[in-house]
Formats: sequence, structure tokens, C-alpha cells
Amino acid sequence: MAVAFLYRGGLGRGMDTDADAAAVMGRIEHTVLGPETTPDDVIAVLDVAIEYGLRACIPPCYLELADGYAPTVPLATVVGFPHGQNTTSAKCDEAADAWDAGADEIDMVLNVGRLRAGEDGTVREEIEEVVAAVPIPVKVIVETPLLSEAEKRRAAELVADADADFLKTATGFSDGGATVPDVELLAEYLPVKASGGIGSWADAKAMFDAGAERIGASSGDAIAREFLEGRAGADRESVGNGEY
Repeated sequence: MAVAFLYRGGLGRGMDTDADAAAVMGRIEHTVLGPETTPDDVIAVLDVAIEYGLRACIPPCYLELADGYAPTVPLATVVGFPHGQNTTSAKCDEAADAWDAGADEIDMVLNVGRLRAGEDGTVREEIEEVVAAVPIPVKVIVETPLLSEAEKRRAAELVADADADFLKTATGFSDGGATVPDVELLAEYLPVKASGGIGSWADAKAMFDAGAERIGASSGDAIAREFLEGRAGADRESVGNGEY
């Protein structure tokens, strides 16, 4: 729960420096991953990321464009997206290609079908191979809306055993998204990227407070604006009350 301490005492309290705000912004991945995503859509996401100091998560086909346009924006991309049922070699090749094209992080989708079939060794080995294929952090999307609690724990254990860097809740392509209980559960195992259905600063704050280290959202711009507006309002209130 590395971020939650920033918010104790109310939104904006205890955040006295620009560095504090930058730390929050740097944990938000402004995302565009829809099937109709155009180059202009990616540029728009990058412009927002530059403005607010966010990260970006984009389709792999636009990595070279993004790396050239916004070299200071940390870029994540997806592998085996959205269903996770690519072959292991295909996932490894996707990850390596993404790294070569400028990705700073990989978000790979776990094969839920193999997990549900009890093929835990195969699931773990696939993650291990993708992790070994690139020298950058790998997040594993476990698609929590599709899993029972027991399956979520099995998935989390497999991801941790495979030496991945993060657990990620959802792709956003199945029913449901990130929930506070799921983030709390996954955070017992690894740092968590909460993704799916996070549309406001209130949603993001709830995920941070539950233990998320990152937020993935197509509403990253709205989340950033709401956070900064709330912080400014809290600062004005403090001054009005004689707090310095």
C-alpha cells in the first residue's frame, strides 16, 4: 500500500510538494486498447500523459510511433491480448518485439482456460518464458472477473512463482473490472495494477487505498484532473482555516 499514505487525513492533505502529486500521477497508466484505436487516438493519449505526467498503455503496433513522439512517457503494451490463448512462443515473440519497439513494460494475459483446467505448471512455465524473454517488467493480467477466489489465489501464486513483477486485475474485455476485494487479495502476493472500470479519482483512490501500486484506465485524463482539482481545493481550505 505504498501510495495510500498520501491520502490520510483527506484528499489533498499531507501533499505539500509537487513531488507528491507527481508520484501519484506517475502511478496512473492512461490507456487506449480498443479494436478501433487509430494513430491519432494514441497521440491524444500521449498528449494527456505529457500534460499530467502519466504513463501510457497502448497497442503494440503503435509503440514505435509513441516512442518517437513522446520519448519521456513510460510505455506499457499488451501481449496475448485480450484472451491470453496465444501460444507461448507467440507471447514471447510479441514481448520481445514490443521491447525492441520501445516498450518499457509488458502486460501479458494469463491463459485462464489452462488455469481452470488445472494446468498450473503450464501456466507458470509460460509466464516464466515471457519474463525471461525481455529485460523489462512484466505484469500478468489474471482476469479476476472470470475467477473464483480460489482461482484468483492460485493465479496469484503462479505469477509470483514465475518471477513476474505485477499482478493486473483485468483486460476490460470481460464483464466486470477491478474491485477493492480483488486488489486487496492480489496485493498479498505482488504489486497490483488495478484496471477495468476505473473512471474517476474516487475509484482510483479506493484502489490505491486497497493496495494498488498502479491504475490502468482509459479515463486517466479525468482521474488526473479530479485529483489535482481536489488537491487545489484542499489547499485553499487549509489556507482559509489558517493552516500552513
